[in-house]
Amino acid sequence: MVEKYGLIGLAVFVGVSAFPIWYNVAFGKGAYTVELEPPPNGAKQCVAETANGYMRAEHMHILDEWRNIVVREGKRPKVTVAGKDYDYSLSKTCMDCHSNKEKFCDSCHTPAGVAPMCWDCHVAPEGK
Repeated sequence: MVEKYGLIGLAVFVGVSAFPIWYNVAFGKGAYTVELEPPPNGAKQCVAETANGYMRAEHMHILDEWRNIVVREGKRPKVTVAGKDYDYSLSKTCMDCHSNKEKFCDSCHTPAGVAPMCWDCHVAPEGK
């Protein structure tokens, strides 16, 4: 009799523990993807590769590196892409193309539950 209650308890525990998994399988949405609009300024070139998903996956590392070099080391280097120089600057470089925080940044960060620290220091772009 004790074994029966132990097995029932174990089954209830496993069922409750696995509920989020089964619920997502039955009712959850598929992988979340975002289709980003082209930059409003018509730019075709980014400071890093975008076609293979590198920029989407690594932009936070690039911005952290830029911040460390500019703010903490006091240097103002440039990155050259396709013969054009870009400042290590969120405000002057990134927001020149991605000028609407709501349409660009928030479209990925909000569903992912990410709260970037960029806007602790920078003024969020409203769009052009």
